Amino acid sequence: MRVALVTRKGCHLCEEALAALRGMGVEPHLLDVDADPELFRLYDFRVPVLLVEGRVVAEGRLDAPTLRRALRRRSGTP
Repeated sequence: MRVALVTRKGCHLCEEALAALRGMGVEPHLLDVDADPELFRLYDFRVPVLLVEGRVVAEGRLDAPTLRRALRRRSGTP
C-alpha cells in the first residue's frame, strides 16, 4: 500500500500526523505542499493530507484513531 503525507514545514498538525503514522509502523512518502505548484493548488489550506494509492483518505487534524480508520478503510480491512 502506497501511503503519502502532504505536509509543510512548520506545520504542527503535519508533525503530529507523521508521528502518529510512524507510531503505527507506517513510514509515508512525504510531499511538501510548498515545493510543488500542483500540490499547492490542490492542498494549500488542507494540510496535512493523507493519500493512499494516490487518493485522499483523510485531511486536517489526523490523530491515531482517524489514521487507523482511514488506512483500514483503504486496505479493505473492517
